[in-house]
Amino acid sequence: MMGGTIHIHILLLSGLLSLSAALKPSVFILPIEKNEATGQYSTSIQMGTPPTTLDVAIDIRERFLWFECGQDYNSTSYNPIGCSTNKCKLAKGTSCVTCTNHPLKTGCTNNTCGVEPYNPFAHFFVSGDVGEDTLSSAHSTNTARAPSTLHVPRFVSSCVYPDKFGVEGFLRGLAHGTKGVLGLARTAISLPAQLASKFKLQRKFALCLPSSSKYHKLGDLILGGGPYYLPPHDASKFLSYTSFVVNPHSTGPIFDDGPSTEYFIDVKSIKVDRRAVNVNGSLLSIDKDGNGGTKLSTVTPFTTLHSSIYEAVVNDFVKRARARRIKRVASVAPFGACFDARTVRKSSKGPYVPTVDLVLKGGVRWRIYGANSMVMVSKKVMCLGFVDGGFEAADSPITTSIVIGGHQMEDNLLEFDLVTSMFGFTSSLLLRNATCSHFTLL
Repeated sequence: MMGGTIHIHILLLSGLLSLSAALKPSVFILPIEKNEATGQYSTSIQMGTPPTTLDVAIDIRERFLWFECGQDYNSTSYNPIGCSTNKCKLAKGTSCVTCTNHPLKTGCTNNTCGVEPYNPFAHFFVSGDVGEDTLSSAHSTNTARAPSTLHVPRFVSSCVYPDKFGVEGFLRGLAHGTKGVLGLARTAISLPAQLASKFKLQRKFALCLPSSSKYHKLGDLILGGGPYYLPPHDASKFLSYTSFVVNPHSTGPIFDDGPSTEYFIDVKSIKVDRRAVNVNGSLLSIDKDGNGGTKLSTVTPFTTLHSSIYEAVVNDFVKRARARRIKRVASVAPFGACFDARTVRKSSKGPYVPTVDLVLKGGVRWRIYGANSMVMVSKKVMCLGFVDGGFEAADSPITTSIVIGGHQMEDNLLEFDLVTSMFGFTSSLLLRNATCSHFTLL
């Protein structure tokens, strides 16, 4: 389970705020842990009355919070949301469900709004009930801008009752002990949206994904906005900004007639060691059918590239690496370009290898240094941490050309502004001699 001291500090702006004093908080903070075996990122929350502690995977493309509510989950504060209600419409309910062959209980009720929670690691969805229950935090912060505890009554989420419809193993693929998925997408019932509405917070959130959780090195999910304090600096000053791009077509796994709720950015070109890579520019844009473009994903371990982009990036990277006398060795799946680690020098930004730049709309540059581009697969071999995504995604009729994965986002402060539709990023905090676990909360 998640534990330890919170490692984010936020700049002091005002007097002490706390829920117990009936004053509004200005931010909420949840710690992020990385599972070393799976590469998944998770946080701990509590649901219901009495509270049940749940580890949930963080997915910025999932539309809402969903979690397992089995025999041992019986909450007195749970309130099912009925079919055809306004709240069901807000949740974009897909069906009206009833409880069959089981006694009525939390997550197993009649005439209830139903949705289809998606398991992003096993690539399937199941039927879940929509209900309201108390969301709270499994830790305390006790800081100036954040309350001592997170306590949100009547939080809308979906609890999935095991085997309700004969579906088994819906937690398959999630890290051991993980009981659900925390959705941060651009929807009305995602965690950021509900907290902003209930507590009048800024409609923005920030992620700082840890590169490791060894020795209690945790990252943070900051809900409500900055500034973000990285002693002795305000890390907000390090953010570069670009606008999000709205894909007018719904993208997987659940499709409807509306625009995508995922986070797309406009990559204009790619450079290796500051030299442009020759790629098909049309793949970088979203076409009339919703294909192409670039999106962010916290459940994709490593950035995936359309095959033609991948080949061009790898070829240029290998050439630049060879110029640095870095020796290429046999590939190690799923990576295509691997190198003798003994021929790679070290630097303050990780392995001293060619940089990879994502040149974004407005000319801003997201530079990826060795710590985020390379992966150690053994004591002697490191590989370029990009994966050939093929020409089509197996679980989606709409293909995205570039999916930026978790490894490339680690130890980067990332801000998602849901009002201005702007994306802020710092590139590697190693440039500041810091990591995500170096933030502190005042």
